[in-house]
Amino acid sequence: MTNQYELAVLYHPDLEVDLSKAEDKITKIVADNGGKITATDNWGKRKLAYKIKGNEHAVYVFYTAEIPSEGVMKIESILNITDEVIRFLITKPDLKAQAKAEAQKAEKAEQAAKRGESSDDKDDDEA
Repeated sequence: MTNQYELAVLYHPDLEVDLSKAEDKITKIVADNGGKITATDNWGKRKLAYKIKGNEHAVYVFYTAEIPSEGVMKIESILNITDEVIRFLITKPDLKAQAKAEAQKAEKAEQAAKRGESSDDKDDDEA
């Protein structure tokens, strides 16, 4: 059984120019352990709050992956010794909270649209 996980990876800042090889390596590590990456969000190079392994910057990339629970520990142990990765974090997202947040966002957008329509109607009456 596969579960959905979020994988945050901080790559070495020198990899910003050619990040594809490092990303392919992460994809292969996940695939070799029975998982697959379903989404990637690259935030680019950012300043770190404190130095990690002598680096003040890192390239932030966030992955959404489907991984069997027994594969998570194997992936963590491999990422610990991967040179390109200076930090990583694997978390299990709270899908109920995400769904609730999306529903609230949609409701707010709907309310804003209604307010926009009603103010347009008033403008038409005045004209």
